[in-house]
Amino acid sequence: MDNTLQEVDQRSRLAFSNQMEMLVFSLKDQQLYGINVFKIIEVIETPVNVCKVPYSHTSIIGTVDFRGKGVSVIDLGLSLGMTPIDYKNSLSYIIICDYNNSIHGFLICNPDRLLTRSWDQIRSPTKYIASCSYLTAVAYTDTGDTIQLLDIEKVLAEVIGFETQLSAEIVKEAENLKSTQSKVMIIDDSKTARMAIRDLMKNLKLECEVMESADDAFNHLTNVAKQGKSEIDKYRVVISDVEMPGMDGFSFTRKLRETPQLAGLYVILHTSMSNQSNQSKAEMVGANDFVAKFQPDILAKKVLARMQTA
Repeated sequence: MDNTLQEVDQRSRLAFSNQMEMLVFSLKDQQLYGINVFKIIEVIETPVNVCKVPYSHTSIIGTVDFRGKGVSVIDLGLSLGMTPIDYKNSLSYIIICDYNNSIHGFLICNPDRLLTRSWDQIRSPTKYIASCSYLTAVAYTDTGDTIQLLDIEKVLAEVIGFETQLSAEIVKEAENLKSTQSKVMIIDDSKTARMAIRDLMKNLKLECEVMESADDAFNHLTNVAKQGKSEIDKYRVVISDVEMPGMDGFSFTRKLRETPQLAGLYVILHTSMSNQSNQSKAEMVGANDFVAKFQPDILAKKVLARMQTA
């Protein structure tokens, strides 16, 4: 029990030191990929009795029973354009993950190792590669092998889909919002997420600025603050992802709170790491709110409430 508590404590502290522990795994192309351990519930061998789902997306191999509940399983390689994994005739595994308040399974070939890296050791891909692929970041093993961190949100958006429409109630509330020069800053390394949040803010008739990293956002806000308090005060809401190369959302929020000119910014951490422990971490670093992806009405309501305050 003592060892278990120590491991839990060690992993929790990663969130406050700009570090991430990832499970490294392989697909049929033998490339190494990584996924944040905080999103993983369990890794299981692929069972024989995978239940097929008629008329589902071609990347969904079916459902498996996990702790008494049916979980859809996505062949991760197939969703990226590779050939299917022959899970019936060869050993394979399913990573059971909590993404956006939903449980999903991802079929992989082989889990490789656990690896801890600082977010400043994790690099963003070139803009060209990022714009035309499922890649959001790269890291490296101790021997120099490349680990690709995938835009799982893009995969889920294409295979499962997610809610993007606002309810009539929220649209009406937005129509009653007085004209303002206020801005919303959006920070996310996933192009799919950035565009979804940007479109949501546009539907609320709000001006927004979009940043691909917390480093870029912090530098931009620092420069704006030099122009005077009235300029930085225009940023009524900052919506930030948590998992990002260079600096994660927890460290970004803490850094804002430690910078006098930026300490008063209103920060909503918006993440697919939707469990309670991450909400508690968000509160500890000083975030004003925490919203799990993708819940457009909830996020819009939080933003509108902030805009309506004096």
